[in-house]
Amino acid sequence: MKPILLPANQPPARFYQGGAQIAEFRGSHDVQPNTPEDWVGSTTSVRGKAPEGMTRLENGELLADALERNPLEWLGPAHLERFGHDSMLLVKLLDAGQRLPVHAHPDGEFAATHVSALHGKAEAWFILSPGTVYLSLTRDLSDAELQSFVETQNIDALLSLMHEITVEPGDCIFVPHGVLHAIGAGILLAEVQEPEDLSILLEWENFDLDGAKDGHLGLGFDLALTAVERTERSEENVEALIQRRVTKGNSLPLEASRFFRLDKVEKLDHFDAGFGIVIALNDSVQLTTKGGNHQLAPGSTMLIPFSAGAFTLEGSALLARPPLP
Repeated sequence: MKPILLPANQPPARFYQGGAQIAEFRGSHDVQPNTPEDWVGSTTSVRGKAPEGMTRLENGELLADALERNPLEWLGPAHLERFGHDSMLLVKLLDAGQRLPVHAHPDGEFAATHVSALHGKAEAWFILSPGTVYLSLTRDLSDAELQSFVETQNIDALLSLMHEITVEPGDCIFVPHGVLHAIGAGILLAEVQEPEDLSILLEWENFDLDGAKDGHLGLGFDLALTAVERTERSEENVEALIQRRVTKGNSLPLEASRFFRLDKVEKLDHFDAGFGIVIALNDSVQLTTKGGNHQLAPGSTMLIPFSAGAFTLEGSALLARPPLP
């Protein structure tokens, strides 16, 4: 099986603005309003809107169905034994045309218990354009305080209690389960995450959504907010979640490795056979497998099946992979 070049896969009519930076990154002139996310190699659907968000292969088959039909070729025996036909991975390009709402994602236990999901949603951001992000709390919040921020939508006050972090291209930020966060306007990033669409939204004013109805995973805020971390993280603790100016190699802190892997490739790197997703960055990238060479233009994305064998990447790229079996 050969690597597969993937076209853009941008779910329409999302609740926040963006999309122009993805088009520019991919070298496209086709910009639709409110298409700020490109779901790359996705076996995950937009919550409640399947199959929206899921990757279709050239033959029209959903990638999720192809993995279920032929998991050995796609994922390999070790992955199949440990994780089954679950890819364990979702990659996105994200263009924050406006600051995203303050939100958090549940862990696997909460997700399994309350919404029958297979995973929680830990995530990491590889920054491609500079800006500001908000991550975690600078002091503890009581249950009543957190509930009050949601009810009053006093988000300026909530943001003032979060760590405001300046980020530059090459920075990589890991966002653990439950941690409040928001991506600032103007940032373009590549996101790697567990393959779920589960968000607890604390903010919805000025966004195209009904947060009071849709912000709590259908659970009500009393229950949903129990999945949110309300304890302070020190500046040192928050900085430990960030790898600054990654130029080559592993981009993530050790804590993230049980959820996914993300490598920055520069010049030439060799990799063992395995399911993966490549994002070509500023330069053209050459992917070499036993089946031949594949040239990726800047902004291209490519899906690598296990059966393509060991491979090399030459150029500037990101390689996202599932956790080691």
